[in-house]
Amino acid sequence: MNSRWELLDDLLADLHHARRRGDLGRLAFLAYCDVRRWAREAGRPVLAEQATRLITDSPHHSREDFLLQIDQLIHSLEALQPPAAPAVVPAPAGNCSPGHSAGPVPA
Repeated sequence: MNSRWELLDDLLADLHHARRRGDLGRLAFLAYCDVRRWAREAGRPVLAEQATRLITDSPHHSREDFLLQIDQLIHSLEALQPPAAPAVVPAPAGNCSPGHSAGPVPA
């Protein structure tokens, strides 16, 4: 089963995709159904309420107003993401030590 954080990553990817496409219906669906459910399961009632109000406090004054609120919701979700683990760079093969090249040793 997916962890809460993997589900959040998937949810954010869906939101970003719908936002880039300007798909208002998909954004409304994701906010009201998926974000609200995720927030409740994650113990984030304020976020769940924000997602609920985004849909129930309609109609919005304009498309831009709705998109601004979607952007705020996305930002709130992104702020919950755990920091990414630093990438591990494998050590080069051979007997190299810091400050020494891996090239041939001069005679």
